[in-house]
Amino acid sequence: MIEKTEEMNALLDFYETLLTEKQAEVMKLYYQEDFSLSEIAETLAISRSAVSDHMKRSSLILQEYEKKLHLVQNYETRIKIYDKIKAVGDAEICTLVEELEKLEN
Repeated sequence: MIEKTEEMNALLDFYETLLTEKQAEVMKLYYQEDFSLSEIAETLAISRSAVSDHMKRSSLILQEYEKKLHLVQNYETRIKIYDKIKAVGDAEICTLVEELEKLEN
């Protein structure tokens, strides 16, 4: 479950703005705020099944975006490469990598 939550949070970080307002709100409440489906339904004044439908549809949409664009995968790969470069230990290289990392955030 933690892996699924981490995956969805990463996908939301990159693709949230591509969801509808309602989809983004439901996903954020569930994955970032740890609301239950019932709590989300009550908060948004929609049925629990509507919340479930939003979540299923939104999850599929986010996963499809990642399949096509690879933003999360590329970000994670860049972070690993930065770490390897920094391990070389050259101060100038480390400074340049830190500058690149600032661009990532």
